[in-house]
Amino acid sequence: MVMQSGSYMEKASERMRLLMRALQSRNYRLFFGGQTLSLIGTWMQQVAMSWLVYRLTGSALLLGVVGFASQVPSFLLSPVAGVLADRWNKRRVLLWTQSLSMLQAGVLAVLVLADLVQVWHIVALSLVLGTVNAFDIPARQSFLIEMIEKREDLGNAIALNSSMVNGTRLIGPSLAGILIAAFGEGICFLLNAASYLAVIAALLAMRVEKKAARAVETSVLHELREGFTYAYNFPPIRSILLLLALVSLMGVPYTVLLPVFARDILHGGANTFGFLMAAAGLGAFVSAILLASRKSVVGLGKIIPLAAGLFGIAVAAFSFSRSLWLSLLLLFLAGLGMMAQIASSNTILQTVVDDDKRGRVMSLFTMAFMGMAPFGSLLAGALASRIGVTATMFLGGSLCFAGSLVFARNLRSLREHIIPVYRQKGIIPEVATGIQTATELAVPPEEQ
Repeated sequence: MVMQSGSYMEKASERMRLLMRALQSRNYRLFFGGQTLSLIGTWMQQVAMSWLVYRLTGSALLLGVVGFASQVPSFLLSPVAGVLADRWNKRRVLLWTQSLSMLQAGVLAVLVLADLVQVWHIVALSLVLGTVNAFDIPARQSFLIEMIEKREDLGNAIALNSSMVNGTRLIGPSLAGILIAAFGEGICFLLNAASYLAVIAALLAMRVEKKAARAVETSVLHELREGFTYAYNFPPIRSILLLLALVSLMGVPYTVLLPVFARDILHGGANTFGFLMAAAGLGAFVSAILLASRKSVVGLGKIIPLAAGLFGIAVAAFSFSRSLWLSLLLLFLAGLGMMAQIASSNTILQTVVDDDKRGRVMSLFTMAFMGMAPFGSLLAGALASRIGVTATMFLGGSLCFAGSLVFARNLRSLREHIIPVYRQKGIIPEVATGIQTATELAVPPEEQ
């Protein structure tokens, strides 16, 4: 009995070590801690922003407009930001973007606490934050590989990032709901501004190897075109980005309509809205933990269409729910599917991309994920005002499910394109097959 207990403890310890292995890198550990505190504030601000807009206007369309303003810069600027991320010092870029984000939250806090805020202030400040994020996200994604000491821990670091984003998504919205009910939205913006100090301190404390600046012999436009051509001509990257863009356009904007759903359909308040956001966050957190505990990226390609399909079904079913508990369950499943797709897509892209094009490909990832969402937010707000929230959400979920079927149908042909790339890179198939499994590669046993 004692031996069985000891064996169980050893296995649990090994699973925990596997789950947290990227945290063995000092720089990533600093980033993880600082970003965790900062993201709690970010989620608080997002909930407070949506609730403030709906409280001031009662308009689903204006919710879509604010969502559009906060994300459209990612569509317009991310490709250029990716080129610059490949050229510039990524840590320095992040210090600037985090500092500017702190300033934006501080200005918003002052306006709200002084009772001076108007809707046009919110739209303008959302545009500012969106512009900052357009440069922040490609730099942060491509900087990740510089923060970890072992390249094979990259997939684990990406999954841990996802768990961090969605673990804080459990805390931030719930805390925001309580604080809004007690003190109003302004306190959420103020706390978010303060939370940026944690990630700025973490970035300053990192020990990053100084790299020689990359010689720049071509124009930004040439490198931009090169990045687009590289991604378009490699079918696995192209297919992953297209499915992600579809889900971001038609599915992810369901979050813009949640304040309407919470107040007018479920007849709740800010707390209900916070709980709905937290339920999706819990699903995403569980998904990220499961992905982080994987030993390798084998089979992630199969997860992508399954996850997108689950997300689509859950959002479509949520549109008809009139029960809070059923709504929470369906949003849990939606969060589970969405995060599995995003994290799996991110891991495969970062695994296959050439290092000198990493910033540009991750900017296209940002463009597909963040850049398409504002058009979806605007479309969702406009449709909801004409055909209703229920029909809008059902349509979006159904199209996401259809996209997952198309991706699944093309999975076999994608394997044929990706196998030569892994062999050229010298990647052991068992460790980084991405869209195919080791047995499907027909790799000799001694190479598996």
